[in-house]
Amino acid sequence: MKILITGATGLFGSYLSKKFVEEGEIFALKREHRSKGLLERTDARINWVDGDILDPLSLEEAMEDIDLVIHSAGMVSFNPGDEDELMKINVTGTANVVNAMLAKGVKKLIHISSVSALGRSAEAKVSDENTPWVESKLNTPYAISKYQAELEVWRGMQEGLEALVVLPTIILGKVSDDRSSTQIYHYVLEQSKFYPAGTVNFIDIRDAVEITYRLYKKNLWGEKYILNQGAVTYKEFFETMAKVFGKKAPSKKVSPFQIKLAIFFIWIGRLMGLTKNPLNRQTAMLSQLSITMDNKKVQQEINFRYRSLEESFKWARSNEK
Repeated sequence: MKILITGATGLFGSYLSKKFVEEGEIFALKREHRSKGLLERTDARINWVDGDILDPLSLEEAMEDIDLVIHSAGMVSFNPGDEDELMKINVTGTANVVNAMLAKGVKKLIHISSVSALGRSAEAKVSDENTPWVESKLNTPYAISKYQAELEVWRGMQEGLEALVVLPTIILGKVSDDRSSTQIYHYVLEQSKFYPAGTVNFIDIRDAVEITYRLYKKNLWGEKYILNQGAVTYKEFFETMAKVFGKKAPSKKVSPFQIKLAIFFIWIGRLMGLTKNPLNRQTAMLSQLSITMDNKKVQQEINFRYRSLEESFKWARSNEK
């Protein structure tokens, strides 16, 4: 069996590459002259293929004789200035992957989406796979791009693809992975003082990969699944992290006034080119919400036993692979 993985140099893609090597021959797509990212020092058997999800011809060439595509390539950004790039990479890139699969007769696709694609509303306390997308001021450009990317996958299914869609929450990798979703560790490592009022939904990268693999093994095509261990308050999340890391936990709940003030100064800083801080009105409002991403659908399928938050943090700071 031949498996093509986009985004294999990133966090989720690299761990998926090492897991799915059990299923067959891995072909990892990367842009020419770019590094192998988190797979640079792996001993997994990876075949590297030059290509770009924004280059349809290179995608079609990469899909020659491929049996399964795992599409984990994408851009994560909450910078308001990245809206066009997010739409290009996440939406157009996914459309190109779907079109190349249809053109080359590749039938099976595992699409790595995000719970952001479920949208947000201030009233909702729980979201699941059936939560409808609603127009909202809380939908970031990233969320919109992931939602529209998912629509491209469902369009591909109508044209003959078999797709399995997974929607991870915040992925807890290793501190040393140094990827966008692991930057949250630095908030405690730098001993920041404030914490938001809302909740954080999270999952250990190892659990996210194992669940994806088990869902694939059960041939659950045409379905989508939230990947989430659970939801805790930011206060509890940071306190657990600080305890494991031997740091002082943030101890002051941020007030609405402080958030508005912070947004103002960050906006000034951006205008002057002094900061790329991702905080803006939307991300600030989201951090104040208490919402749980329901994982019942996964549990009904595979009754998965998740790692504890403390266990994930201990592994995150260790030298263990």
